[in-house]
Amino acid sequence: MKHILIVDDAATVRLYERAIFEDAGYIVREASNGLEALESALAACAEGQHPFDLYVVDVNMPQMDGYSFLRTLRQHDIPQAPAIMVSTEAQECDRRKAFEAGANLYIVKPARPVPLLRNVKLMLGETQ
Repeated sequence: MKHILIVDDAATVRLYERAIFEDAGYIVREASNGLEALESALAACAEGQHPFDLYVVDVNMPQMDGYSFLRTLRQHDIPQAPAIMVSTEAQECDRRKAFEAGANLYIVKPARPVPLLRNVKLMLGETQ
């Protein structure tokens, strides 16, 4: 089973995405900001737990935004996983900034269930 970490400060978004991913059979954990997500990822590796297979990350969050989270995560010597950045920011400069931070895909909110799940499966190397 694949493990997904949802990183978003909006509880309703986490609940929405969790339902989509759990219905598809994924194990889901949540973080409400980038700092909490970074701590979860590093703790999982330090404790020998299963690392995350995919990160679904919001951009604008308190304490540590999605860009900073991905940049910091990518600097650590831990198993790396693909990241989908999901944001209300729709400018090309936002996409570029996400890819420079380490995102593999950028989706503008609202993320509809079918395309979101299709992209998750693609990032995880799963067939439809």
